[in-house]
Amino acid sequence: MKPKNPDYELETRRVFDQAPFIRLLGAELVEFSPGLCRTRIVLNENHKQQDGFVHAGVQATLADHSCGTAAATLIGPGQRVLTADFNVNLLRPAQGLILECEAKVIKQGNLLSVAEGEVYTVGKERKLVAKATVTLAVVNVD
Repeated sequence: MKPKNPDYELETRRVFDQAPFIRLLGAELVEFSPGLCRTRIVLNENHKQQDGFVHAGVQATLADHSCGTAAATLIGPGQRVLTADFNVNLLRPAQGLILECEAKVIKQGNLLSVAEGEVYTVGKERKLVAKATVTLAVVNVD
């Protein structure tokens, strides 16, 4: 996949770094390339639900934003991606020290793009805990 924006690296960092809610969660952009994005959150008590597992909302947010960031690597100048629809399947209770997401664009389009994200917890082992499919609208900003 080829980025349409010669400054895609700057735009990708803007998409990730300037999102207030993502900063609040402590999410980090680990690496990216055209159509791909890896992120992580070092987990703490604030990321957990009442029984000590990583909250589904934290998992869904990391997957959604990581997929959006992967899609943002491919859009043109003056364009943005906005989530139009997403589905998250929670595969097992999430426990660990770190939450990671690997996202990739599986269909790049002019109006819609589709990305998949896999969310893992890392502790004694690395375990797949959630899988997301995200549809993103490509919009022009003036």
